[in-house]
Amino acid sequence: MTTAFVAATTTASATATAAEQLPGITPRAETPVLHDDDAGGNADADDPAIWRNTADPARSLVIATAKEGGLRAYDLDARPVQSVAAPPAEGPDDAPGRFNNVDLVHGLKLSSGVADLAVTSDRGHDTLRFYRIDRDRSGGPLTDVTDPAAPPVFSADQAEVNEQRTAYGLATWQDKASGRSYALVSQRERTGVALLELLPAGGGKVTYRKVRTLDLPSSFRLPDGTSWSPCAEPGELPQVEGMVVDPDNGTLYAGQEDVGIWRMRADLTGKPELVDKVREYGVPGVYDEETEECEAGADPGYGGKRITADVEGLTLVHEKDGDGYLLASSQGDNTFAAYDRELSDRNEYEGGFRVTPAGGALDGSEECDGAAALNEPLGSKYPHGLLVVQDGHEAPGDGDRPATNFKFVDLGKVMKTLDD
Repeated sequence: MTTAFVAATTTASATATAAEQLPGITPRAETPVLHDDDAGGNADADDPAIWRNTADPARSLVIATAKEGGLRAYDLDARPVQSVAAPPAEGPDDAPGRFNNVDLVHGLKLSSGVADLAVTSDRGHDTLRFYRIDRDRSGGPLTDVTDPAAPPVFSADQAEVNEQRTAYGLATWQDKASGRSYALVSQRERTGVALLELLPAGGGKVTYRKVRTLDLPSSFRLPDGTSWSPCAEPGELPQVEGMVVDPDNGTLYAGQEDVGIWRMRADLTGKPELVDKVREYGVPGVYDEETEECEAGADPGYGGKRITADVEGLTLVHEKDGDGYLLASSQGDNTFAAYDRELSDRNEYEGGFRVTPAGGALDGSEECDGAAALNEPLGSKYPHGLLVVQDGHEAPGDGDRPATNFKFVDLGKVMKTLDD
């Protein structure tokens, strides 16, 4: 047994012990299983958003991405309401549509009137797509209102799109001072984040323009004076996926998967600050071409103690007194970390939890990609709000088929656990 293997095993054992000590919270419902294979339409659950129906909160919706499987809308019983297909490939040698992340925009002024929108990053085409939300529309609540002329976010042409260093993570934001709406979009396999202003187009459609971009670091100076970069496949840089904006102060939180959680201005001006680091921060690694995995070296002890790579779905829990939490999916140990939302408290760590099985037919959440929380009453089922988390390993599944879905968790239970 090599020294590198021993160090990696010891770290993993300590991480597992820390995770097991966190309290477990059981889900109340789960969506039907999705299968990422030809028979399942290459549908892979990834990221949810919660739309509150102000006229009838009990008829609110969870809108979620299924990658090549498109977009799904569910009711509060986790039953499917609508399935929207991702757009086809531009040509026979091009990538098909692949919806990665989703967020919401409320009250955007279109040429056809004011609308709530679901916005999704189409990783396959390197664009954003927009869906108007009309809960009582006979054909389903989601209608595509994307301007056909909407440009690629990061690519100059179709050849660059096909390289798939494209639109990946997503968070929406409305600037209180100007009233303008924006989307922040990260780039796959790169460290860049782009700020896009969302704009009305003709015929009730929506488009966008790029305002500015920001590149997070890919290499880091360690306390011992050495330089460290996260181990990855050759040519890949440590990407960002999970992002969320605090609308009260215009602060963006961005999860750089193998690094940690960054805090910065949502307009991408100013200097980003690292709120917390993953446990693996600073650990050297060597990429193995045969296994397509990284072999970890000895841990120098510079990492954090709360989250294990990858850091994924970020979501905010707002409280009426201005307090609340930033929740982060610690994908590597199947836990969730909670940080104080208030900037005056420097986003200090407040606790953590796991989403654990409620029984044989209702499992918990493992390797969670995306999460969304809403601290508003949602009828009799969720009077204290809702947390929706992706489950990367739906059980019992279906043999060897890849199986994913979304778990619905009573947010009141989460708040009680964190407050205790």
